Amino acid sequence: MSKLLIVSNRLPVTIEKRKGSLLFRQSAGGLVTGISSFYKAHNSIWLGWCGIPSDKLSKKEKKRIETKLIREHNCYPLFLSKRNIEKYYYGFFNKTLWPLFHCFNQYVIYDKALWQSYKKVNELFCDKLAEIAGPKDTIWIHDYHLMLLPKLIRQRLPNVKIGFFLHIPFPPFETFRLLPWRKEILEGVLDADLIGFHTYDYVWHFLFSVGRLLGYEHTLGQITAGNHILKVDSFPMGIDYKRFAKAVDDLRVQKEHSKIRNKVGSRKIILSIDRLDYTKGIIQRLEAFDSFLEKNPKYQKKVVFILVVVPSRTRVEHYRLLKKQVDEFVGKMNGKYGSIGWMPIWYLYSFLSFRNLVALYNAADVALITPLKDGMNLIAKEFIASKGDGRGVLILSERTGAAKELGEAIIVNPNNKEQICEALKDALTMPEQLQIEANRTMQRRLDRYNVQRWAGDFMDSLSNIKKIQKQLSARRLSFVGKRELFANYSKSKKRLIFLDYDGTLIAFGERPEKVKPDSELLKLLKTLASDRRNELVIISGREKKILEKWFACLDVRLIAEHGAWLKEKGNKWETIEPLKSDWKEKARPILELYADRTPGSFVEEKDFSLVWHYRRVDPELALVRARELKSALLHFTTNFNLQVLEGNKVLEVKRVGVNKGRAVLRWLEKKNWDFILAIGDDYTDEDVFAVLSEKAYSFKVGLLPSNARFNLNSVKEVRLLLKGLIRRQKDA
Repeated sequence: MSKLLIVSNRLPVTIEKRKGSLLFRQSAGGLVTGISSFYKAHNSIWLGWCGIPSDKLSKKEKKRIETKLIREHNCYPLFLSKRNIEKYYYGFFNKTLWPLFHCFNQYVIYDKALWQSYKKVNELFCDKLAEIAGPKDTIWIHDYHLMLLPKLIRQRLPNVKIGFFLHIPFPPFETFRLLPWRKEILEGVLDADLIGFHTYDYVWHFLFSVGRLLGYEHTLGQITAGNHILKVDSFPMGIDYKRFAKAVDDLRVQKEHSKIRNKVGSRKIILSIDRLDYTKGIIQRLEAFDSFLEKNPKYQKKVVFILVVVPSRTRVEHYRLLKKQVDEFVGKMNGKYGSIGWMPIWYLYSFLSFRNLVALYNAADVALITPLKDGMNLIAKEFIASKGDGRGVLILSERTGAAKELGEAIIVNPNNKEQICEALKDALTMPEQLQIEANRTMQRRLDRYNVQRWAGDFMDSLSNIKKIQKQLSARRLSFVGKRELFANYSKSKKRLIFLDYDGTLIAFGERPEKVKPDSELLKLLKTLASDRRNELVIISGREKKILEKWFACLDVRLIAEHGAWLKEKGNKWETIEPLKSDWKEKARPILELYADRTPGSFVEEKDFSLVWHYRRVDPELALVRARELKSALLHFTTNFNLQVLEGNKVLEVKRVGVNKGRAVLRWLEKKNWDFILAIGDDYTDEDVFAVLSEKAYSFKVGLLPSNARFNLNSVKEVRLLLKGLIRRQKDA
């Protein structure tokens, strides 16, 4: 039976070794809190690091850990050495990826040794995963720790279903491009079938980086990366809403709630809960509270700021420094405002149990959650879910993913102290009815889109993209189909072969004039053309002079400028019909204007067409300019019997009715062919496929819908197919 394998850096169970004994407890963190209920409700296995350096464990202890985790928790532990942990966890994670992805560039360290360790640990995860995963399983990989794993596991299990979810922000391109290993990271994650982010902002940042660095375009988030189709989308993570909503009725939670209220008395509670991290804006929050008390002295002794900081990464220098700053600031504020019977800040530096956490949520009048940058922030959602009576106000940073969903909260800029001060004042004076209305609206939303719905939507989208892949793979020629093709080729006497050039026989380049046929290609074509049973036709959008220069030495026929010019062997060039080019004088200024306005683009002039190339243009700008130019050209061409053709990073203006399909008909009508093959990659090649008979072998290069019967993945596969034909003609 197929199963779900969840893979993350840490397991949902943390193991500690104290005085020779092994202690097991639930792990902290948003990922574990968020999906533990979903994980337990399915046939799932969780793979992750056990939390203790393998150097500190005996073989017997490792066996005990593994046995207990598998039997009681369906968890498979990975054991990492102290060296790997230092360079992988405390190194590349915390010194490179974490600060870079949160746009704290001043903290980023680029160290090749740390990068090598990151690669090594991803390989260790892959080795362990390959031991327990089957070909029909679903693998769901989580977070920035394992961005190389999709590619690694794809190489081991090519057909397995892989999802990847990033729980932290994906940075803008200008930040991400600073990473020396940026392409390796993108290539590693792009072998997933589905890549998820919390918000569309992060989706866009990722897609833009993929386009700029790897050249892959997308259609509504769907990317064709080589021979692999994947989907990129946003899935705002939910919480186990009912767990928090029902917990307020737990007698133990109510007892803890009463303790808190008794200690606080009639004072209002402002609650702040965060993991110790410089991205959370804890110092800025304390400064804003200081400013609030200073500007609003009437609230002194009437409010209590409960600051909960959960210990995190205490061995990293920036975190130790932050802890010191928080300690000093809290002491300074309590010394400045405190008096007998009242301290403005209650500071807890510890991990809270679930009951204590819910009791605090429920007791608080205001939650002040203002990270400088956060992927989602589930604390904001948990606070709202825990407000059983509906009273309480959430002040939330606009720099969190949750702000997109919790619009009824008071949304603030975390760097704007004055705005936070005003927000605190508004929250403390907000009428209860308004509080209840806002919270009930958010609660209904959180209840509907809970963590089960989030995970379910992700899995449904993963299944959908696999269906799309399956539909397209069905268009790939099977082993039996190849045998049939080669057999028909071998026995046929009159063969007609149409081959597109750019993107089919040779890969695209930034400058068209530099993409010349290589020696291997010329040898292939020469061998094919040398067989007297073959009539080989090269079809291209290129100018006739270039095609003649490249292929004059071969016994081939040529079609240039997408069908405008035809050339039989030994004959002169001819046109399908008399063509005029007087329209170019009026069209040329339009294309040149856009070439001048769009760095990296240029205009190519052919005998009967004008072409605007934009392969080297910034992808975002290219998208805008191509749409603008197409619109301008369509308005122009209506009066001149012209058409605008969209190719691969080109727009071409030419006469209506002149196309590759019409040119191909010249050859189709010459003989009663018993074998026809056509291969092309472009939109213009669809006209060729459309005029072929059902018995013809037609191939579209690339995994896109087409009039062709079959798909080939790449130029490499095209050449392999041609080599296969050559072997058969030699055998014959």
